[in-house]
Amino acid sequence: MSEATEAFELEAFFMASPEAIFRAWVTAELHADFTEAGATSDPVPGGAFTAWDGYIQGTHVELQPNTRIVQRWRTGEFPADAPDSQVEIALRAGDGGTWLTLRHTAIPAGSGDRYKQGWIDYYFEPLTEWLQTP
Repeated sequence: MSEATEAFELEAFFMASPEAIFRAWVTAELHADFTEAGATSDPVPGGAFTAWDGYIQGTHVELQPNTRIVQRWRTGEFPADAPDSQVEIALRAGDGGTWLTLRHTAIPAGSGDRYKQGWIDYYFEPLTEWLQTP
């Protein structure tokens, strides 16, 4: 079993309410809309989700509406023997929008930088654009 893992934390600001960001993250239709890729979600603790046409899959561990999301998370590129990683998202209102802090832990060794950039390129940037679309 793979033992070595990596972790990182990112912070981003969005001109939207914590509720809008929370809903976009856990509601399948909204998630698919902002990522422009297929998504499924059963938005309850223990509920399964997929994103990016099944490339990402996992389980919602904790959902505190508009403030916190914790997910067990993996991609199709994780080694078969690697455990799920964990994604924790904290949302806090401020400065006329929402600060999002994302902490991604237990990432298979050697993959951290790629996933860190992936969050920026495939989540933060598209979400920013989607939130600005009337």
